[in-house]
Amino acid sequence: MLKDKKILIVDDDEDLSLIMAEMLEDHGYEAAIAKSGEEAFTQLSKSIWHLILLDINLPDETGFELCRELRKVSSVPIIFASARTSETDRITGFDIGGDDYLPKPYSMKELLARVNALIRRTYGFTEDEKITVFGDVTVNITARTVMKGGKAVSLSLREFDLLSYLCENPNTALTKEKLLAQVWGAFSMVEASTLTVHIRWLREKLEDDPASPRYIKTVYKVGYMLEL
Repeated sequence: MLKDKKILIVDDDEDLSLIMAEMLEDHGYEAAIAKSGEEAFTQLSKSIWHLILLDINLPDETGFELCRELRKVSSVPIIFASARTSETDRITGFDIGGDDYLPKPYSMKELLARVNALIRRTYGFTEDEKITVFGDVTVNITARTVMKGGKAVSLSLREFDLLSYLCENPNTALTKEKLLAQVWGAFSMVEASTLTVHIRWLREKLEDDPASPRYIKTVYKVGYMLEL
């Protein structure tokens, strides 16, 4: 399930950022603050973020420049939140890859509504659904769907069952024997090589670099693990 939905606030107004972060955390989000483009990229390299609130006027570069750089490597949802309210700025924000544009001053109530709406629209989940997100991959266990970079990924029955079990047990080293029993059945005659092949297929479909996987990891002499 998608837990601890993480939002990065990129704004050099520290007082406002702290108010935003506190409000978001009060409503179930995990929030962090970056006061410059450089700090934002440092934060983005350390963790997975589900949404970015981005000011335009930053001390080292504009939010527009940062958005352009981000869109070369990431599809993370971006809401521009800025005192620059001209039609030209709003159009530019959308043209370069922004998903929403909220002019300052705004109420915290409206900000929360925009964040909630964009999170729902992007990840397509309800509170009753089991969702796992890693990188640009969204696995809806309840609906049995997988999206990567906003596009549907086709998995076989066994591939999805294997991925689903990994998602339900993240950051846990699962033995080959346990995976075979859970996915193929406790009394199946399937050999470990079949599991190895299915893991390779999942990596080819979901990892950016299947030869050096970031998420579907091999645990030496044990089995496999989904690392979040």
